[in-house]
Amino acid sequence: MLFFDFAPAQIVGIAVALVVGITFHEFSHAFIADQLGDHRPRALGRVSLNPVAHIDPMGAIVFVLAGFGWGKPVPVNVYALRPGRVGMAMVAAGGPIANVIVAVVAAVAFRVLELGSIGDLPLEILYYVVLYNMLLAIFNLLPIPPLDGYNVLLAFVPARTAFTIQRYAPYGIIVLLLLILVPGSPLRVMFDFVRALTALLIGS
Repeated sequence: MLFFDFAPAQIVGIAVALVVGITFHEFSHAFIADQLGDHRPRALGRVSLNPVAHIDPMGAIVFVLAGFGWGKPVPVNVYALRPGRVGMAMVAAGGPIANVIVAVVAAVAFRVLELGSIGDLPLEILYYVVLYNMLLAIFNLLPIPPLDGYNVLLAFVPARTAFTIQRYAPYGIIVLLLLILVPGSPLRVMFDFVRALTALLIGS
């Protein structure tokens, strides 16, 4: 469904949700990398909660057209991290973990505000913050390059196996496109799960 097919309240809610989600996701990558010894993200201004530092122009265009986008990847030097591949896994996992935290905080705010007599717009925005942050978290944990789950996986397989897997990394984006675009994709199961999880978190 194209972004301009949504109602105005949905557009505002999704816009806020994605800006918040992408910002905290990429900030978490940068912050953890900086703490583990790779200071390049800090030098590039990525250890920041300013959305401008993390919003990718092409991702923003796709966001306007399709209602979903992405942020600027944080450049991380695995050789500068402590302790090496495990450090890279910690950096990779930091993004999805940040999204889960944002989703939980938004869900708590939703439940609190729902008790008061406020308009529908704040609740709709919070709903989409929960939904899209959980979606970003779970989707990014798929072990397919360039997603975060791929870098987490590499830390826990033998070095020789990791080297073999890395040879096929360039094909990861093709796999992702097929999963997203092919009718009857197994990703639909993940989307349904995220919707159910969101309903559970906000208590509806």
